[in-house]
Amino acid sequence: MSARSARCGLGSLRGFRAGEARSEEGQATAFVVVMTAAFLMCLGLVLDGGGALHAHGRAQLLAQEAARAGVQQIDWEEYRSGAQEVDLDPVAAGAAARTFLADAGAAGTVTVEGDTVTVTCSVPYDFALLPLGSAALEATASARPYSQSPAP
Repeated sequence: MSARSARCGLGSLRGFRAGEARSEEGQATAFVVVMTAAFLMCLGLVLDGGGALHAHGRAQLLAQEAARAGVQQIDWEEYRSGAQEVDLDPVAAGAAARTFLADAGAAGTVTVEGDTVTVTCSVPYDFALLPLGSAALEATASARPYSQSPAP
C-alpha cells in the first residue's frame, strides 16, 4: 500500500478497480418480499376484519330477533281484554327464542327475568387470510313487551 492510499483511507478498497460497478443483484428481492408480506397482512386485515364485523352484525341481528320472538309470547286473552299490564309467559318466551336461534343455525343462551327476554347469540367465524384460526363472535340483546291500550 502506498503512502498516498494510506493517507486517503483507500486501503479498505483493496480489489476495487476504478470504473467497476458493484453488482446490485438480490437487492430488489428483499424489498419485494417485505412489501409482499406487508400487502398480504393489509389484505388480511381488510378481508378478515370485514368478515368478522359482518359475522358480529349477524350475531347482533339474530339476538335481537330471537328476543323479539320471545317477547311475543304474552297472554293474548289478557291483552285483548284491554288490561293495562300484560304478563309474559316465561316458559313459552324462552322456548320461542331458542327455537328462533336453532332455526337460524346459531347457538346462544336465553334468559327470561320478569318481562325481559335477554338473548346472547354466538356465531362462528373462520379467518381466511390471517393465521388466527376461528373465533366465536357473540352479541347480546334484550327485549320487553310493549302493549298499548286499545282505543275506546
